[in-house]
Parts: sequence; structure tokens; C-alpha cells
Amino acid sequence: MKRFANRREAGRALAARLADLPWHDPLVLGLPRGGVPVAKEVASHLEAELDVVVARKIGAPGHPEYGVGAVTADSEPIYDPRALKALNLTEEQLGRTCDEERAEAKRRTVLYRGDKPFVIRDRDVILVDDGLATGVTARAALLWIAKHDPRSVTLAVPVAARESLSRFKTPVIAVLTPKHFGAVSRWYESFAQTTDDEVLSALSKWETTGNGE
Repeated sequence: MKRFANRREAGRALAARLADLPWHDPLVLGLPRGGVPVAKEVASHLEAELDVVVARKIGAPGHPEYGVGAVTADSEPIYDPRALKALNLTEEQLGRTCDEERAEAKRRTVLYRGDKPFVIRDRDVILVDDGLATGVTARAALLWIAKHDPRSVTLAVPVAARESLSRFKTPVIAVLTPKHFGAVSRWYESFAQTTDDEVLSALSKWETTGNGE
């Protein structure tokens, strides 16, 4: 199965999948950091507004890269019950980590957006990330979006683990759904970490030109 050269190419491939759908006043929300370069390509192709929603992974003790939950800046956390059971963890044990990640979500939201209000009500919202592994971070973001009365919500990713797709009630559009997923990075030739400056640059250029160019 093919791999994407980088997030920009992945975004263009994803945009092609989304282009012919009947979007109403679409809003593309990227999940920082890595989802933003992908979302920028989607928004440009759809001639849609680009913005971000910050959700933070709650990692397992000693293994922060393994997400057992997620939280946004102003929501209750969600957890993966199967992951908690497998690691013999309780939500209470993760309370401090949750508080730290919520604080980081608040910091990044202010950094990326300032105090600009979200305009979500009655719009078709497309939540974009660079890939879908366990999906817990995306689910936290989707729950947050749903509270703001969108017309519809769609999760769109270049690549997704098949076993994660069934966990979503929200429609999910993915370019690649490999049988043996591994990790998101496996499906990119270049998967360098996206920086805060790159996120800010994408958003500022979008606000200036309306198409990110």
C-alpha cells in the first residue's frame, strides 16, 4: 500500500475525497499540531474556513505516547475503557495528568487563536488529523464540537486503523485503511514534528489571504 510523501500530499489526497460532497458553509478544524498542515490543504481545496480545535492525549503512566484518554481546554475527559482495563488503571489515577493536559490545551488554544470566538452553529464541520490510531483524541474533539450545534460533523484523515473506525458514530472519511496499521508515521515518508510556529503561520496566512497561499 502506498505512503504519503508528507502531510501536504496527504492533505491533497484527502481533499480529493471530500471535494464532491455537498458541504454547507464548511468549517475545517485541524487538530494541532500535525493535523493542521493536512487541514490547510483540505480547506484550500474546498474554499472553506480553516481553524483549529485543541485536544490533548492523556498518556499512560510511564508511556505518555500511549493514549488512554483525551481532554480539551474546557471539557470533561474521555477515556478508553479497554485501555484502562488492560493497564489496570482508574480514571482517578490519571487525574493529575488530565489536569496538566487540560492546562496545556488551554495554553495552546490561546496561543493559536487568542480570544477569537468559534462560529460552528449550523455549519458542516470537518475535523482533520494526520492519521487515526486509537482515535481517543479525535473523539474528545468531536464531543466538544457537538456541543456547539454544528449542522453536521465529519472526521477526515489520510490514514486510519481499521479497528478504530467502528468506535465512531460520526462519519469517518479516510484515504487509506491498511489492514496492518502500526503507527501513523509508518504511512508517511516524511513525518517531522509540526511546530507551533508552523501552526501559527498556517492560520495567519489563511486569515490574510483566505486560502493559505
